[in-house]
Amino acid sequence: MSLIYVYFRKEGPELLEKLADIASFTLKQGALSVCAAVLLLCLLVLTAFFAGRLSLFGRMRTARKDAVKRSRAVLGGQAAEQVAPFLPGFPCNPADARFIGKPIDFIAFPGAADGSSIDEVLLIEVKTGGSQLSSREREIKRAVEAGRVRYVVYRADQP
Repeated sequence: MSLIYVYFRKEGPELLEKLADIASFTLKQGALSVCAAVLLLCLLVLTAFFAGRLSLFGRMRTARKDAVKRSRAVLGGQAAEQVAPFLPGFPCNPADARFIGKPIDFIAFPGAADGSSIDEVLLIEVKTGGSQLSSREREIKRAVEAGRVRYVVYRADQP
């Protein structure tokens, strides 16, 4: 199928033009030539149809490859999120971090694991490759930077 696709992509326009020239010449030859012209026209239509179908298959193949590539990138990012606390450069002791997943990957309490005082709370977002913060992640970042963070005690046994 790919050889036919390559042939029609390369030779298709010229072939269609030649067939149209032949059809116009045969129309001048009489009734018998009309039948030949109709057959050539049918051949022309079929050629155009199959060239279009092959083009569609090529676009579908490209779209599938792109979908697989994006899926692999997402899965790679999710794997990186799980192992990030154990990679060099993670901003705190892995035992101090708790995985949340959405909308922030980790919340960390540096010093909690070794029993020392907790001087800060970290919201950690893990990114790989060229990925950017989502709009929701940017909103959270701006809220934290502006100091719009609260500590709330919710008592479930009281109305």
